[in-house]
Amino acid sequence: MAEFIQISIGGLLVGTIYALIALGFSLIYRVTAIVNLAQGGFAIVAALVGYTFSQSLGLPLPIALVAAVLVTTAAGTLLGAVTFVPALKKLSNANVLMLTVGILTLVEGIALVIWGSQPYSVPPFSGEQPLDIGGILIPTQAFWIIGTAVVIIVAIWYLIARTTLGKALRACAENPGAATLMGINVTRMTIFSFGLATMIAAIAGVVVAPTTTLQFNTGQLFTISGFIAVVIGGISSFPGAILGGLLLGIATQLATAYVSSLFSSAIALVILLLVLVFAPTGLMPSRITRRQDVREEPRSWGHITRLCPTVAWGAAAVALAVVVLLPFLVDGTIISSLTIAAIIFIALLGLDLFMGYTGQVSLGQAGFMAIGGYTAGYLAINYNVEPLLGIGAGVFLSAICALVLSFVTLRLRGLYLALATLAFGLLIDSCAIGFIDITGGPSGMVGIPSFSVGSIYFDTPLSMYYLVIAINVALLLLFFGAMKSSFGRALQAIRTDQMAATALGVNIVRYKLVAFLISAVLASLSGSLLAFSFNFLSPDMVGTNRSLELVSMLVIGGEGTLVGPAFGSILITLLPTIFQPLAMYKTFFSGALLILCFLYLPRGIYGVIADGLSRLSPGVRYSEGASKLAQGSAR
Repeated sequence: MAEFIQISIGGLLVGTIYALIALGFSLIYRVTAIVNLAQGGFAIVAALVGYTFSQSLGLPLPIALVAAVLVTTAAGTLLGAVTFVPALKKLSNANVLMLTVGILTLVEGIALVIWGSQPYSVPPFSGEQPLDIGGILIPTQAFWIIGTAVVIIVAIWYLIARTTLGKALRACAENPGAATLMGINVTRMTIFSFGLATMIAAIAGVVVAPTTTLQFNTGQLFTISGFIAVVIGGISSFPGAILGGLLLGIATQLATAYVSSLFSSAIALVILLLVLVFAPTGLMPSRITRRQDVREEPRSWGHITRLCPTVAWGAAAVALAVVVLLPFLVDGTIISSLTIAAIIFIALLGLDLFMGYTGQVSLGQAGFMAIGGYTAGYLAINYNVEPLLGIGAGVFLSAICALVLSFVTLRLRGLYLALATLAFGLLIDSCAIGFIDITGGPSGMVGIPSFSVGSIYFDTPLSMYYLVIAINVALLLLFFGAMKSSFGRALQAIRTDQMAATALGVNIVRYKLVAFLISAVLASLSGSLLAFSFNFLSPDMVGTNRSLELVSMLVIGGEGTLVGPAFGSILITLLPTIFQPLAMYKTFFSGALLILCFLYLPRGIYGVIADGLSRLSPGVRYSEGASKLAQGSAR
């Protein structure tokens, strides 16, 4: 019994940490209806700033912690004011969600540049010796964490329930249009809520710092934990955020103690998926909701750029010639990087079909890459299965998983669909680490043979390069044809206006399902080729970071263009190779480029190139409205 109590107390401590992060999620969501995935990044930055002030500069601990919170809050508020707030006025909710991925990546990049990749540790505020209460050992830092959480919860309750500012925040949460008419500056309230959420994250970061190892990317762990907690409890509910955090903490600690630490995350993610399916608004949904009768119109997704056939085919011929001749002009290192970029492009094609053409959001694309790569690699290593058959098995398994996930999330859309796909990706990532006998665990799967077809082996960088390029060209030709058919027109109709598409006879569910299946199959193929190319596969190569990187590549290259993602893939992959001294800046540049493209280049690099080519020909045209697209697909 004492052991159970000890574990439960540890779970409450961990759950309190999750609840603090979840509170920031809930606060921003109540005002903007957006989940800010950058929340955990501010927590780790505050912790690292506190470490610098207290350990490196020698400031007294109270002054160092207060200064760290103030510096992080000021910097985070400024960053939100110039990125997050302007995006609310020009982007769809789904794209703003992905913009916060860019903010998180940018914050991680800044932390990497300043503090490097080495881990840091902070001593507990009240010493290392735990407090012994009836044989139950409680670390002294627990009192700081729990006390801080209580103060924050009481302060937030008082602000929301008892002050005029809180009433203004509640008005913005329920009806932004009416709040504006009443004289409330919704923009200022949004900046205030972002800054307040940043402050909560910063306070959480500095008090939690002594309980964990601090690295530049630890913010992702905070983000994921807080995100799971707030979705379980209720995204727009403060009590739900606290409940979700505590439940998650206890569940993960009990799973770690009685099952395995490797599967504690998987159990938490299964709970999350169940909540998303059966109670998508959480266990304690807020009574404050945005009124449906006055809900603002969805923000535009932007235009899909199309070049006239003459210019398009001319540019394609030039590009193909360059790709074929490139190995004779550059060294082998560049070719190897381009091969990886081309393999990733296969997954991006599927993601572009689902996100760019259909208008849905998927944050778990790398999960299918992992299923395909590990399946093909395992069969090749342990059963000498031919690579083509291994790839086929991986594709089949990925399609089955996508089908099951589609049925499970069939009634989810928008934000909840994005969260469900992110949870799926995290679940696969957790399983890849946990199933050591199959995947090799954190160390990865080694000994994967090179790709071959019969007696033909693609075991050199050049042969693999041309193989992947041939697959890319074949897929592009296939997709270009498909997008001109009724299938492609239906997908674009769904993206533009689902209600209008449904009214005109487009089967929304069927087309989304097909698009998702194709996306999963291509991701699986990409993951398999990645494994055969490296002769090795690890969770880092096909984990959650890869999913977020794929989104960055898609947006930077240009959504809904098919060829656009190739520019994003090449840019992000080649930057560290070409500019070796700047390799440390890759994360920073990825985040900055993603933010800039969302705010100022909504059609990505492809859009810039298309605008340049349009000066050669007046044939550039843009996607038409939902009605014409839906009419064409219904014929």
